[in-house]
Amino acid sequence: MAVTLALDTATPFLTLALAWNAGQLEHSREVGRAHAELLPDAVRALFAEAGLPFSADHIVIGTGPGSYTGVRVGASYALGLGRVWNAPVSGVSTLEGLVRGSGRQAVSQDARKGNHYSAVYDVQGGTVTATIQPVGKRSAEELVTLATGLPHYQDTAPSGLALLRAGLAHGQTDWQLAYL
Repeated sequence: MAVTLALDTATPFLTLALAWNAGQLEHSREVGRAHAELLPDAVRALFAEAGLPFSADHIVIGTGPGSYTGVRVGASYALGLGRVWNAPVSGVSTLEGLVRGSGRQAVSQDARKGNHYSAVYDVQGGTVTATIQPVGKRSAEELVTLATGLPHYQDTAPSGLALLRAGLAHGQTDWQLAYL
């Protein structure tokens, strides 16, 4: 049975997802800056809820952009689990967790001082299939131009299942973290 765990701690939300042959689960809740304190127990609880042993065959991590500490907490935890479980750890942009449904769409999150990290993606079934505009730091005016005429998902909780699907579809094993 193949089991994949996805996690993201780059935003104020603790976002988790688990997929296996017989099902899938996801949880996302706002935790502010308490990722380090809550992440280990939340992941164990997710496995318990699924009725699975605490082990995965693949791990997907949201690589940011996000808070310096938050991004590093998630990455460190994912890499530690990957080493213990002998599982690859794939990275995808946290912004890919903001996509919904299907079609071309803009996604963004606040980068402070009037700027936004944003991207435009083609999405099919909740999975990014193509990058139209890559992740970049843009002014509010540039974001308005970029998102004109498109559904725009801004500063929402990432979907763990969207991250998981992206990681399985095109996650990178040589990922780098992106900070605000």
